[in-house]
Amino acid sequence: MTDHTPGRGLHSGADPRPAASPHTWAAPTPTSPVEATVTVPGSKSWTNRWLPLAALATGTSHLHAPLDARDTRAMAAALRALGHTVTTPADGPWSVTPSPDWRSPAGPIDCDQAGTVLRFLAPLASLADGPVTFTGETHLGFRPLTGLLDALRSLGVRAQSAPGADGVLPLTLTGRLAPPDPADPRVELDARASSQFVSALLLAGTTLPDGLTITATGEVPSLPHVEMTRAALAHTGVRTEQRGEGSWWVEGKRPDPVDVTVEPDLSSAAVFLAAAAVTGGRVTVTGWPERTTQGGDHVRGLLERMGARCVLDADGLTVTGPAAHHVGGSGLHGIEADLGACGELTPVLTALCALADGPSTLTGIGHLRGHETDRLAALATEINTLGGEVRELPDGLEITPRPLHAGRFSTYHDHRMAMAGAVLGLAVPGLLVEDVETTDKTLPGFTGRWERLLGRTT
Repeated sequence: MTDHTPGRGLHSGADPRPAASPHTWAAPTPTSPVEATVTVPGSKSWTNRWLPLAALATGTSHLHAPLDARDTRAMAAALRALGHTVTTPADGPWSVTPSPDWRSPAGPIDCDQAGTVLRFLAPLASLADGPVTFTGETHLGFRPLTGLLDALRSLGVRAQSAPGADGVLPLTLTGRLAPPDPADPRVELDARASSQFVSALLLAGTTLPDGLTITATGEVPSLPHVEMTRAALAHTGVRTEQRGEGSWWVEGKRPDPVDVTVEPDLSSAAVFLAAAAVTGGRVTVTGWPERTTQGGDHVRGLLERMGARCVLDADGLTVTGPAAHHVGGSGLHGIEADLGACGELTPVLTALCALADGPSTLTGIGHLRGHETDRLAALATEINTLGGEVRELPDGLEITPRPLHAGRFSTYHDHRMAMAGAVLGLAVPGLLVEDVETTDKTLPGFTGRWERLLGRTT
């Protein structure tokens, strides 16, 4: 039976809160409404799809405005280790020139903390001319992977973890994808833990002569990310079809090279929009797309339900927060919301709900227990430690706002947790966020961006 007691099941070990860190950041608390225009970097989800697609392509691809962060650097380094030429200048487009021969690296591929690197490249390791071993940051080895590995084994790939290893890493993969019936290549997949399993097999299916049909058992979370993968494939000339609920087919065809501009990361943008919502201010995020498959776009409707005003026009997305009903209050309303399609917004939204004028219930996010940490337990533990009231549900959180006090906010090496701490600090003076540098995973220079947003630096 799963224990949903707050603070249990965190990747950090038996003690639900990590030991105090000497590296803390005093989250700023503004004294007036925030007024700012913000440009956010490219989407991690898009960048880490374009890179492996470019490695599969028939020629050189160029990525303009990619996300330059730990996760995407890890993907670029992994593709280099597999034999491809990947250039990642700090001040220009990234390029990928694929090698016709995927090689077996001399040493393990370090995935760092990036689930997309491990999950997207595990099936593509079957293209290498020998074994491929993946390793990474400790917590990555405990993130869900079983469903994907079972599917790969059914397709003829040998997947082996080190004997006696506590987690799945290091993981060694050997052998080519070989569907049992080459005339009707298909695979069943338990993707309840992550939509990335489906995306990974869609990418790998392009390498089979007759493509691949993927049928997921159980409910797949974050389905917009599957649609993102399909949109990326379509952009490279590869056809996909949805064949009934939970089933997808991908064409067996090498992708065309691309020259693309990466959308801004809307999930990371949410933390800046939250500053307007909490302080009754006004924040514009430039470059917000009119149409997108990013789940982060759901932030518009969620903030409006909480009482903010959202306007999308040529300038970008502008959020104006509600006026506070009392001193220290945010003026935000509690909500009931299913976040199954936009789980990445959960930490920031939970922080907003903890500052609202009434209770909230967030559901559809049980899969977040398998992210960088058990995000549901981590959020409950940290907000409750500050005097809040957050109760874990089997698939979500129940938040009852209470007066919060100063204290330390642990992040569990999770970039989204650090962003939640920053949001709480808008209304809670004296909040110390530990290991805020973990935001470099997807949003380098976060503290500088945040303090500029609040008018603290030039």
